[in-house]
Amino acid sequence: MCGITGWVDWDRDLTREGDVLTAMTDTLARRGPDAQGFYKSRHAALGHRRLSVVDPAGGKQPMLRSRGGQEYIITYNGELYNTADLRWDLMARGHAFTTSSDTEVLLKAYIEWGAGCVERLNGIFAFGIWDTVRQRLFLARDRLGVKPLFYARLPDGLVFASELKALLAHPDIQPEIDREGLAEIFMLGPARTPGHGVFRGIDELEPGCAALFDRRGLAKTRYWSLTSQPHEQDFPATVDMVRALFQDAVKRQLVSDVPLCTLLSGGLDSSAITAVAAAAYREEGRTLDTFSVEYIDNDRFFAAHSFQPNRDAPWVQRVAEHFATRHREILLDTPELAGVLRDAARARDLPGMADIDTSLYLFSREVKKAATVGLSGECADEVFGGYPWFYRPEMLAADTFPWSPRPERRLELLSPLLRADTFLRDYPRQRYAEALADVPRLTGEAAEDARMREIFHLSLFRWMPTLLDRKDRMSMACGLELRVPFCDHRLVEYAWNIPWGMKNYQQREKGLLRHALAGVLPDDVLWRRKSPYPKTHNPSFAAEVKDRLLAVLDDQASPLLPLIDAAKVRDFAASVDAGSPYPWFGQLMGGPQLMAYLVQIDAWLRDNSIRVVL
Repeated sequence: MCGITGWVDWDRDLTREGDVLTAMTDTLARRGPDAQGFYKSRHAALGHRRLSVVDPAGGKQPMLRSRGGQEYIITYNGELYNTADLRWDLMARGHAFTTSSDTEVLLKAYIEWGAGCVERLNGIFAFGIWDTVRQRLFLARDRLGVKPLFYARLPDGLVFASELKALLAHPDIQPEIDREGLAEIFMLGPARTPGHGVFRGIDELEPGCAALFDRRGLAKTRYWSLTSQPHEQDFPATVDMVRALFQDAVKRQLVSDVPLCTLLSGGLDSSAITAVAAAAYREEGRTLDTFSVEYIDNDRFFAAHSFQPNRDAPWVQRVAEHFATRHREILLDTPELAGVLRDAARARDLPGMADIDTSLYLFSREVKKAATVGLSGECADEVFGGYPWFYRPEMLAADTFPWSPRPERRLELLSPLLRADTFLRDYPRQRYAEALADVPRLTGEAAEDARMREIFHLSLFRWMPTLLDRKDRMSMACGLELRVPFCDHRLVEYAWNIPWGMKNYQQREKGLLRHALAGVLPDDVLWRRKSPYPKTHNPSFAAEVKDRLLAVLDDQASPLLPLIDAAKVRDFAASVDAGSPYPWFGQLMGGPQLMAYLVQIDAWLRDNSIRVVL
């Protein structure tokens, strides 16, 4: 994986603007600690920071290739899992290759098929290609949005980058947020509306989209979306297909010329990935490395509840021993989680998921000492139905995003001016209605099934991006590439039309997936009740973030104060129950995390010198 930047300008000579491109690219050094490169011409400049994973010697970027007198230059972040298939196809069409990198395959795929190349790709990617003869820029992002891509329009051009911080390094991009940005932060956050960059004037290229930019302007197209149609296969055939697609996805994602591991929580999803990866390694005479995260004193403070029925640590050991992996447990202490809240916000460029972010940041930092690539179990819950909102009647019936069911409570903590703003109050309802309008309907579908289709679509395209943002930013801030096999688009496409009765087979969350993994996992692991991402249960985290929040409230220079009702926030902080299982966002973000989120907002406003424009 890597960090990419680019700048197209029809008015300036970019060969004389090198310092700007360098500054933008430098902000992404942690994404690509192994090398950097630049391409500069009069109207286009591309930057690249490289994390070497495949063909370290031959995959340098930006990469230039010529055909028919035309030059094409690419800056690319991602991994293609069908590189070999594409290379054979391109060779049959007359292309020759000088490297074994997927970068060269991708660039020549564009040379051969133009914008249509994206439909042939199996992988995670964000890239920009400059066509020197046609004087146009092509941008594209993978189907599920695993890899990020932001852009901003300039008076006579456009800039793009992997992360917001790189765009903010451009002198023409100002760190400003308006009412919509405030609504994203306070009413939806840490979720974010697809396509929105939160900062004024910054947009995101949506997952499954591509764009062409030339002197006529920017033209975006959607090259991929889900299609609803009847599912024709019976349950046994469906089980077989899910198993085959999943195993193929994992095996394809094991390609790497640097050390690779899996992240193991002991839950169904990470254990299944570990099982397939360990078997593939065993066939080659190798031992798979696995890593887990645990917290000091979690055995003392854990209390089972409906969201988290049991501890992960014993199950991690069970899986690691069963598959004979070389396992290492990363032990974190609770004060560390609060101590890097600011670092996590800087990595994400936005306030995020509090200790859910910081734990992954610290975990990735330790894993990076032994591996450069990891496979992780995210997104199975969105694809196969593992979250509480797939089952709980009150969440299914919510007339808003089910993971954030009480947006009016958020308003209560805002300043009187913002609390009275009808735009902010109506924002979640407006975004929810837009999200429902995007759902591809199936004619004649029963009302219950239609609602489940809505819940799946909301989970895939409004909830999952928050987790993918977290996964990318926290890991790449440590130079660690994390892959997510459950995001394989073929698996997602197939699972989309499987009826809820099959996915929920035997009234078990992810019942279909469990049956598909029969024989792959030990039965006790296979039928273990779902447990969310491992987190600390030590009440000292709540005490630490409360102290930090109160310090912010006591600081009259805090940029957060004009945006909140300080008295009500103090009352809230005094009433927080550190062990409450009833979250305000998702399964894991309760009162302590909301306090940490406010601390992150304050740090984010300060660090970026953000101006609020109302």
